Amino acid sequence: MRYLAVDGFSVEEAADASAAVAAVHRRRPDLVVVDVMMPGRDGLDLLAELRGMDDELAIIMLTAKGDEADRVIGLRLGADDYVVKPFSPVELVARIAAVLRRPGRLTRPSTLDFGELSLNLTSRKVTVRGEVVPTTTKEFALLSFLASSPTQVFTREQLLDKVWGSSSKWQDPGTVTEHVRRIRLLIEEDPAHPRWIRTVRGMGYSFEPRRPE
Repeated sequence: MRYLAVDGFSVEEAADASAAVAAVHRRRPDLVVVDVMMPGRDGLDLLAELRGMDDELAIIMLTAKGDEADRVIGLRLGADDYVVKPFSPVELVARIAAVLRRPGRLTRPSTLDFGELSLNLTSRKVTVRGEVVPTTTKEFALLSFLASSPTQVFTREQLLDKVWGSSSKWQDPGTVTEHVRRIRLLIEEDPAHPRWIRTVRGMGYSFEPRRPE
C-alpha cells in the first residue's frame, strides 16, 4: 500500500476481517479496500457488515477470481467498485481516487495545510511562509508521507519501504537521513533546531503539525 501513502493517502492495513471492523470503528475512513480471499471470514461477508455499519463508506473489492457472478454479488451487496487481480498499483490508486470523486463521496483534500507550511498534493508544490520552495520528487514524497500521518513515528527502514519501495538490504538507510536533512534546510526556520520534522532518538522521525491560526 506504499503507492497510496506516497500519493498522499493516509493508510492503515488490517490483517483480517476482525481487525478491519475494529479499524473502521476507530478511524472512520473515507474508503476501505476489501480482498474477497482474506484470512478467516469471506470478504463478501465483511462487505455486508461494513455496508450495514455505514451506508456512506466507500468500498472497493479485490478478487483473483474474475468471475462475473462473484462481481455481481459484491456490487449488489454495496461495493462501489471491483478490481480483479492481477492489477497494477497505479490502477488501484486511480480507482480509489475515482470512487472518492463520485457525487456524494468525500474527496481527499488536495492540500495539507499547516499554517506556515502547505503541501499541494495535486501540483506537488511546497509553500513555506507564502513562498514556494523547490523539492525533488523524492523529497516531496517523503515530506507528504510524513505529513499525511502527523505525530506518527516511522523508522528509517519503514520509510525506505513506504517511500522508496526498498529495504536496508538493498539501500543504505542513511539516504533517509540525508533526505530529511535536505527537507529541513527547505522548510525549517532553524534547521539545527527542527520544528516540523522531529527526530525520535532510537526510533526514527515524525511530523509535528502546526495548524493554521
